[in-house]
Amino acid sequence: MVESNFQVATGRPCFVTPAGKLSGYLAHPSDAERHPAVLVIHENTGLNRHIEKVVQRFAQEGFVAFALDALALSGGTPGDEDAARSAISALNGDQNRANYLASLDYLRHLPGSNGKVASVGFCWGGKVSGELAVADPDLDAAVIYYGKSPASDEVPGIAAPLLLHYGENDDRINATVPEFQSALEHHGKRFHLNMYKGAGHAFNNESREDRFEPHAAAESWTRTISFLKSELASQL
Repeated sequence: MVESNFQVATGRPCFVTPAGKLSGYLAHPSDAERHPAVLVIHENTGLNRHIEKVVQRFAQEGFVAFALDALALSGGTPGDEDAARSAISALNGDQNRANYLASLDYLRHLPGSNGKVASVGFCWGGKVSGELAVADPDLDAAVIYYGKSPASDEVPGIAAPLLLHYGENDDRINATVPEFQSALEHHGKRFHLNMYKGAGHAFNNESREDRFEPHAAAESWTRTISFLKSELASQL
């Protein structure tokens, strides 16, 4: 998949799970080909315009991209960011993980998907992306942007290759990284870790002037696209 800048179609699909009706934001190339899929996992501010733009950027690169609204079962992401943070912090972890696992399955079977799927999460979503790597042995790849790391005793369950992005000045998240890295190395997992000099938490979020770091955002994006195109190339 060499071509980029695909023409994109978007939508807001719903699908039914045992927990209820889930919904989110979908963008995909508008051609008739089958493409690999990316589950985009939002920050603790929910499914907002910034995340929709990220979904669109993945689709422009040739991926079927979908961001689940983690608050779909309770009416969707509220417009007030503080309210969104409170609602997301109150989510049941097991149920949230099940909803995201259902979203991976939704993408695997979506028309236009080649059956390969990766998770890409940011901040709170980075933590969830790591959880999915532990929980889903069929996940083809996972990308974690400055998310809290899985516990070291969970690492043996990871089968997917990992791409990890951290900001040098993100002390809270980075405190979880050395033990995670050591466990990945000890268990022979395939991963690549990037630490971006001068960047802090949420460096990829252009809507946050206090956090956005253009160089780290651009470099990490280039690495993410290259990684996903390599790991999710169709074998059909």
